[in-house]
Amino acid sequence: MDKERKREMDMQILNAGTSTMSEKRRALHEIAYELVYNADIFRQRFRMRMHVFLRIVDAHSNVYPYFQQRVDATGRRDLSPLKKCTTAIQMLAYGVAANAVDDYVRIGESTTIECLEKFVEGVISVFEDEYLRKPNPNDVRRLLQMAEGRGFLGMLGSIDCMHWQWKNYPKVWKSMYMSGYRGVATIVLEVVASSDLWIWHTFFGVSSSNNDINVLDRSPVFDDILNDRAPEVNYTINGNNYTLGYYLVDDIYLEWATFVKSISKTQGEKCKLFAQYQEGQRKDVERAFGVLQAHFAIIRGPARFWEKKKLANIMRAYIILHNMIVEDERDIYAEILLKT
Repeated sequence: MDKERKREMDMQILNAGTSTMSEKRRALHEIAYELVYNADIFRQRFRMRMHVFLRIVDAHSNVYPYFQQRVDATGRRDLSPLKKCTTAIQMLAYGVAANAVDDYVRIGESTTIECLEKFVEGVISVFEDEYLRKPNPNDVRRLLQMAEGRGFLGMLGSIDCMHWQWKNYPKVWKSMYMSGYRGVATIVLEVVASSDLWIWHTFFGVSSSNNDINVLDRSPVFDDILNDRAPEVNYTINGNNYTLGYYLVDDIYLEWATFVKSISKTQGEKCKLFAQYQEGQRKDVERAFGVLQAHFAIIRGPARFWEKKKLANIMRAYIILHNMIVEDERDIYAEILLKT
């Protein structure tokens, strides 16, 4: 009997010690970002500066019970919101499998997937109205000023599409999502981007069997124009007054009044100069695609989720995160451009 009692006491001491060590590890993890990473390394690892990341963590922990740290029946604390958000950011930034981050944050595979799904839902719910909004009058004024400085009066941005490979697509949809010129199943993303890389519109989910024109037919990008709710624009070119902004596009798009295309068969120096400038300015949207894929490797590789809705949430959330980063670092980019 004494031996059993002694064994029970030893186990209690062992469990208490384990719990204490676990609490110490959690406490160290809470402050590890400031101790281990300087500002540049943190920006490189998390794709954003620390105050932006902490703002996201605070927003999730204040709104969603899932990201609030609780105490279980044994008195042990649950996973902290910092850990859960770090797990989601690591998966978005590096595009790794769910079980690849357990050594770093000590979270299981199923919990990691759940953290990612809850995280992107929270980003959309909390930040979408601010960071994926339609241009308001102040935004339109700023866009027109940037466009005028680049020689394109009345330009509101550039439109283009990119493809995200879908690895685990349902095989019954193979003919819909299999891209002929790529040989893999992809989903199309349409965006409108300005010269500062801010993305003003996103439309995701169309199968890759559609070209850019078919995607545009389904897209709500010009619904405001059709419903007479387009932002007011006033500018003059060659003595003519215009009240409708335009977007730079490539040659596949139709001859619409709101599109400005390049000149495929240039005749004369004036046409050559315009084609050169148009094609150069239209690179804004392609630069935006490149930055998106560089920041968040999860879309640089094939998508591994089965449900298209989850992929749409991931895409929408990381575009919101991209705009948050652009807003935070806009002044830094402006200083670099002025120096060059």
